[in-house]
Amino acid sequence: MNAVLESWNQADEASATEAMLACCGAHRWAAQMIALRPIANIAALSEAADQIWAAMKEADWMEAFACHPRIGDRKVAPLSEKSTAWSLQEQVGTSGATNDVMRELANGNAKYEQRFGFIYIVCATGKTADEMLTILKRRLANDRVAELKEAAEQQRQITQIRLGKWLVS
Repeated sequence: MNAVLESWNQADEASATEAMLACCGAHRWAAQMIALRPIANIAALSEAADQIWAAMKEADWMEAFACHPRIGDRKVAPLSEKSTAWSLQEQVGTSGATNDVMRELANGNAKYEQRFGFIYIVCATGKTADEMLTILKRRLANDRVAELKEAAEQQRQITQIRLGKWLVS
């Protein structure tokens, strides 16, 4: 068994919660993950994370989304130092972006929030600022129902990546 997972299985509730909230900021998701302890292995953890996320409601999604900085921005009220560090790593693709692209991202973020009522969520790992901008522009054409589904899927992907990082921390 993975040493981090084994330690988490035995951790007190507060420590276990903190670890899960660094991966996904939805408290109900974290509580349900903790309720499944002990989790036997990494595959079971990954599967449980997806199944629990699939059963979450809009309020849970919004809570998770609110824990992310806007794409191209570093300002958010993070739940932990880990989640802040992971956000910075995930958005490394914006570091080499031109001022024009960053301005377009900022404007696109504002349009997105006005249209949908929540921040633009994209699994930024491995994506350039230009790619994230292209995705943002495409998603602005979605209706709110379709976009909520897409944003929730992006959060699921982010959560899986963060679980992987946590397991090797």
